[in-house]
Amino acid sequence: MQAWPGSAYPLGATFDGNGTNFALFSEGAEKVELCLFGDRGKETRIPLVDYDAFVWHTYLPTVGPGQRYGFRVYGAHDPASGKRFNPNKLLLDPYAKAVDGQVQWNQSVFGYNFGDPDSRNDDDSAASMMKGVVINPFFDWAGDRHPKTPYAETLIYEAHVKGLTKLHPAIPEELRGTYGAIAHPAIIEHLKKLGVTAIELMPVHQFVDDSTLQEKGLSNYWGYNTIAFLAPQNTYASAGQRGQQVQEFKGMVRALHAAGIEVILDVVYNHTAEGNHMGPTLSMRGIDNEAYYRLEDSDKRYYTDYTGTGNSMNVGNPHTLQLIMDSLRYWVLEMHVDGFRFDLASTLAREFYDVDRLATFFELVQQDPVVSQVKLIAEPWDIGPGGYQVGNFPPQWTEWNGKYRDTVRDFWQGEPQALGEFASRLTGSADLYEHSGRRPVASINFVTAHDGFTMRDLVSYNEKHNDANGEDGNDGESHNRSWNGGVEGPTDDPDILTLRARQQRNFLATLMLSQGVPMLLHGDELGRTQLGNNNGYAQDNELTWIHWDQVDQPLVEFTAALAKLRREHPTFRRSRFFNGRPVRREEGQPVPDIVWLRPDGTQMQPEDWESGFGRAVGVFLNGGGIRERDRRGQPIEDTHFLVLFNAGDEILDFHVPAVEFSPEWDVLVDTAGQRADGEPIEPGSTVRLEGKSMMVLCEHTEPVVEADHSVAASLAATVTGAIDLIPGQAPAAEMPK
Repeated sequence: MQAWPGSAYPLGATFDGNGTNFALFSEGAEKVELCLFGDRGKETRIPLVDYDAFVWHTYLPTVGPGQRYGFRVYGAHDPASGKRFNPNKLLLDPYAKAVDGQVQWNQSVFGYNFGDPDSRNDDDSAASMMKGVVINPFFDWAGDRHPKTPYAETLIYEAHVKGLTKLHPAIPEELRGTYGAIAHPAIIEHLKKLGVTAIELMPVHQFVDDSTLQEKGLSNYWGYNTIAFLAPQNTYASAGQRGQQVQEFKGMVRALHAAGIEVILDVVYNHTAEGNHMGPTLSMRGIDNEAYYRLEDSDKRYYTDYTGTGNSMNVGNPHTLQLIMDSLRYWVLEMHVDGFRFDLASTLAREFYDVDRLATFFELVQQDPVVSQVKLIAEPWDIGPGGYQVGNFPPQWTEWNGKYRDTVRDFWQGEPQALGEFASRLTGSADLYEHSGRRPVASINFVTAHDGFTMRDLVSYNEKHNDANGEDGNDGESHNRSWNGGVEGPTDDPDILTLRARQQRNFLATLMLSQGVPMLLHGDELGRTQLGNNNGYAQDNELTWIHWDQVDQPLVEFTAALAKLRREHPTFRRSRFFNGRPVRREEGQPVPDIVWLRPDGTQMQPEDWESGFGRAVGVFLNGGGIRERDRRGQPIEDTHFLVLFNAGDEILDFHVPAVEFSPEWDVLVDTAGQRADGEPIEPGSTVRLEGKSMMVLCEHTEPVVEADHSVAASLAATVTGAIDLIPGQAPAAEMPK
């Protein structure tokens, strides 16, 4: 095969319309071979003789899209010094933009003989390995544009490509579980009905199914086991695996953007699927083990593990950082995604030992003209020392607020806690974010996520039920802050079912009306259950898929109505923190932007916050105190709201305070379903809150009578005006018929 000198940049396989450039980084390699594979598996090896700055490269003028390939890398095999080169192992390009096939688990894909981790195995792995694919980079985006929804207006929907779509009856069977299914009108219409502005997809980077899971008849359903950071997962493509997955993914993004919905990817840059020293040799381990992975200083046979998955990426190495940054830019520029949620993001900050908020990775992101402009969401913890870093990420980042989740769960389940903690989470967690110059939108609020109970299970189970995972119930979180209402799991008791339904509404209403950015777990609005399994990572089956034939339609409507309330009223999505100071209106006296209330209608006092005085509280939100301007620079004014919470078990009479500028209140939301859309409530009167319920009141405004512009009305006005102008004539209302 004809081979020309190539270019050291860009890394990976790049088709330019005529041929393909191949480039691979390896600092420790002594020799590198590019391996091309035909349709029937025949392998052609091409030595890469050109070598610049640790990058091996060549240009093949006859190779184009669809070509499968891999690398063989020669060098020292000395695990004790961190070197694990072995040319008998076919290696996947870390920069592969598409992947064909899956790993076939057997001895050949491991660099050692089973039972002896320090040995060397020379079985050829090519027949058992997934292959990289040269892709066609060209795509008709048809004028696609990033929606760029401001954080304050964002509603995130965390979803799994397969779980969301696999059982949807309106989607053709051949599309279900794929990128094409996400783009189907049935899914997009549902998202729009909910008011979703961004779908956050669980991992779609090419990942590997663990052999240990396959042996149990399970699989790596969630996908937190990445092997190729630029390739979309091939099993989520309906059209094929020879590059079609790239085109299908782009088509999905284009369709979502056309509906005004952003695409955020859950990305896993903290570790790879190669695991620890007992793991397989699939890619980076055989390309340059020392560069890509953190190794133990005392013995480089072993991997530093801050993730619980066997290894941690060596973000202190510039080439590893380059891979991560190149991947991020690729997904933004070429795949048009709108943001990223970084799994176990604390690991990326570990240059040495402790988490460093100004680590090199964050400095690179800060100055990058592409990546710095999209949504950046951190899962701000890992399992290493000092790994829980909620509130400590740099200013341009937002964070999954684990403290919000825990506090809101505790409040509604009736756990004793200081009300001040609940109030702080409800108003944007200023204690976590204000010190670094961030706003309430730095807090990504959630009650449930993929990792843990669904919202329905949160109110139906006291204990996890993970027997199907085959780990004797030892996996998954044991402290779930959940409450079953009196019976574990399914029940026919109408009182318990009513309570559970109300609790789901309480969680949803609290989430949607808190300051910050709400994130909804897919299916929570539908009443989805996993039968008490709080760790569905290995369950690629009907346990985790959404059952669209069992939808709780009233809950869907309730969720959509809450999202609409949030969207229409900036009071619930402020860009600045409350400060409790008076806000002067054009009419009336200064009133604070927020007032916390006791059930007797009087203001909360400092000693009330820590006294554990009760499980009920009210909050007045001043719609005139937003202190913000819209996109046209006009001051934002909104109506006033009163939100009442009763997490106790008994009915509570809440006294509505007398406020001079709100003579009456309308009940917009009552999670107990008693007062919504009723008669206006007079100030100073009493509102009855059911146990475990909340109520949202809006200042009453008289409906505006729209002018009648009909022809008949116009004629009547003309006649009336003419009669009124006749001297000495009686007014029109007094004219005899």
